[in-house]
Amino acid sequence: MLSIKRVYEPAGPEDGFRILVDRLWPRGVSKDKAAIGLWLKDIAPSDSLRKWFGHDPARWEEFKKRYENELDAMGDTVKSLATRAKSGKVTLVFGAKDNEHNQAVVLKGYIEKMK
Repeated sequence: MLSIKRVYEPAGPEDGFRILVDRLWPRGVSKDKAAIGLWLKDIAPSDSLRKWFGHDPARWEEFKKRYENELDAMGDTVKSLATRAKSGKVTLVFGAKDNEHNQAVVLKGYIEKMK
């Protein structure tokens, strides 16, 4: 099972294994409070893509395409994440304020299409 959750929301047992999918550590969040089991910086969008997107909903569809192209090039990393999600509850954790337009949403959908 795979879900997503904002890092600023309290961690809970229902989250299972928590994986931070941001390239940068979220501001104002301690490692203890974040309760992150793994930080996959490299699976996050490239710096140039992240800066271009700027969490602008008007760029969402193009961001998804570009990020999925980046994910295509990360074969083994994405496959290992998909395998982990098949074996137990995994929550992709992100720092963005927008719950609908962020890389965790794209990554979750990408992994679910792999099945």
